[in-house]
Amino acid sequence: MLRCLLCLVAAVLIIVLPTNPAIAATNDRYLVRFLHVTEPIDLQLDEKGETRSYSPESLLRGKELFEASCLNCHVGGATLPDPQVSLALKKLQGANPPRDNINNLVAFMRQPMVYDGSTETFWCRQVPESWMTQDQIESLAAFVLTAAQRAPGWGTDEF
Repeated sequence: MLRCLLCLVAAVLIIVLPTNPAIAATNDRYLVRFLHVTEPIDLQLDEKGETRSYSPESLLRGKELFEASCLNCHVGGATLPDPQVSLALKKLQGANPPRDNINNLVAFMRQPMVYDGSTETFWCRQVPESWMTQDQIESLAAFVLTAAQRAPGWGTDEF
């Protein structure tokens, strides 16, 4: 009887734990070790200073989207096609308009512009809503901003 009960508990743990997004997010090594995310964090939405809370689950979704869609050109926050314009926080802040908040970074991903904002760029893929929903692209932006703010060496030459 005890053996059956232990097998049942083990089966439930094997099935339930890995599929629970909250547990998966707080167990993601990158989020915990480098971004120090184990609970919701507030990120700046716009230039007015409004903020929104992003859960570890949302950041994990953003990380997964980054890995699937952006990693080929943006390894570790670098920008391989144009190394002078990385995803480092200072570079995001220096863009025109600044890309250091969720709304502006999402706007850039929806319609990529050169660093000074004067014309469209073709170095970065345009992300239409048919490819990523608003929720998905905001999770992606939240991951990029969190990495830029917290990850050692993100988008820089130093690690």
